[in-house]
Amino acid sequence: MLVSTGTVGTTTWLLEALPVQLCGLTGSEPLTILPLTLETEAAAQAHYKACDRLKLERKQRRMCRRDPGVAETLVEAVSMSALECQYQFRFERWNCTLEGRYRASLLKRGFKETAFLYAISSAGLTHALAKACSAGRMERCTCDEAPDLENREAWQWGGCGDNLKYSSKFVKEFLGRRSSKDLRARVDFHNNLVGVKVIKAGVETTCKCHGVSGSCTVRTCWRQLAPFHEVGKHLKHKYETALKVGSTTNEATGEAGAISPPRGRASGSGGGDPLPRTPELVHLDDSPSFCLAGRFSPGTAGRRCHREKNCESICCGRGHNTQSRVVTRPCQCQVRWCCYVECRQCTQREEVYTCKG
Repeated sequence: MLVSTGTVGTTTWLLEALPVQLCGLTGSEPLTILPLTLETEAAAQAHYKACDRLKLERKQRRMCRRDPGVAETLVEAVSMSALECQYQFRFERWNCTLEGRYRASLLKRGFKETAFLYAISSAGLTHALAKACSAGRMERCTCDEAPDLENREAWQWGGCGDNLKYSSKFVKEFLGRRSSKDLRARVDFHNNLVGVKVIKAGVETTCKCHGVSGSCTVRTCWRQLAPFHEVGKHLKHKYETALKVGSTTNEATGEAGAISPPRGRASGSGGGDPLPRTPELVHLDDSPSFCLAGRFSPGTAGRRCHREKNCESICCGRGHNTQSRVVTRPCQCQVRWCCYVECRQCTQREEVYTCKG
């Protein structure tokens, strides 16, 4: 997720590992976790090599090696987070461009986009670990234990709940503790925790009834995490309402700003601490426009847009080109016995809109 640079939060390894091949989503892809597998190693300590291939700090590598299931879960979390980021920003100027040079520049700054990347990465890792525990892919954790439920005598705990208790504890330790002096490190750690808290807020109790003739004599219940797409939507909303808590010299705008509390909010602790106690995402710097190619994005020239939805915004007032083309797609499909689908081929003309340079 994030590459460790100085005292900046240690989530960076995960963001640095976001795969380039996931860029360029159209918004029509199914929201599923990619079926990722690591190379099969013959040696008994194969997972050590798997952990070594990831960009981890010493402590993170040690934690990875403790459990053979961690390395694969980390890879799954990276891909899931990248897909969700690109889906949530598919209609924005910044569409979660994760090619190496743009990503590296972005992670050095305290933009709203950086805050979202930290939060979605920690949320992805928390979600993937909790699911891996309940799926039996980890050695050091298993199903969630029964929480305190009201009218406990009327419930029978069963099923296999997602182990959020283990995953959230693991993630907080894996991503490191905040520094009391370095503001940027504390901001990054805060945004990491926002991602974990959004996962916790989405936990639901799922129940199944058991009894004669459908009666609910006994209910089997377990805790289940919300779909990761719902987590992404929640974090996207937090991105849109993120609080600016201070600023360093802003290379994106060329201006410098003094550290100050956000929009009339009280500081989190005494002594003029600029980082408030808030459940929202926080950032230090104003974001660039992302309109033109630069250090942080390739710009929006040539980007496909939707005329009635976002061409004006994405194209930054430069206008858009319209291209008409003929496409052939399967249509009027019917299931035939047994066992295939028969479709006609329908031809239609469609218009494609792209931003002018």
